[in-house]
Amino acid sequence: MQGSQLTVFAATTGPRKHHQTTIGWILDEARQAGIQGATVVEVSECIDVHGKYHAARFVELADQPVAITLAGETARVDALLERLRHGNVPLFYTRCAVEYEVSGSSAR
Repeated sequence: MQGSQLTVFAATTGPRKHHQTTIGWILDEARQAGIQGATVVEVSECIDVHGKYHAARFVELADQPVAITLAGETARVDALLERLRHGNVPLFYTRCAVEYEVSGSSAR
């Protein structure tokens, strides 16, 4: 199948949106947009959309940067991006066209 891959970079895990972490909020919005899977990768260091440096430290794990990658139908990724834009959370993302497939005996 043809679709889009979206990687959202969240500089911290700490800020909350609707009583959720930023990561939880993004994953919930992805589910509501019909995206069936996402991967969250913890990143050791990053520079956010405002140029501020963030790094994972033992005493400040709320500053742990993450990258959330997902793939799906282009229309669903469009819907997710629209939902994220209305959330007023500063996020940086990359998007590219991909070919993807669900395989295995439990594939629908």
